[in-house]
Amino acid sequence: MNAHKIEVILTEDGTLTLQGLPFHAGDAVEVIILETKTLQHQALHKPDPYPLHNTQPYRYDDPTEPVALEDWEVLQ
Repeated sequence: MNAHKIEVILTEDGTLTLQGLPFHAGDAVEVIILETKTLQHQALHKPDPYPLHNTQPYRYDDPTEPVALEDWEVLQ
């Protein structure tokens, strides 16, 4: 399957025109239309740059303590 990505803007009447595609006349193609995020949309919905701010920190009492020793077959 040969995939080709192109971004175009719809006209006011909803017409979509694709030009310069790398396919030949008579080739069967599948068209999937996805909405792209515009710069204006991205500016309104910026991700939080500090998602862990004001959350509880993790605490490790003994980070080098072995865990799940009973699960190791070689130790039995």
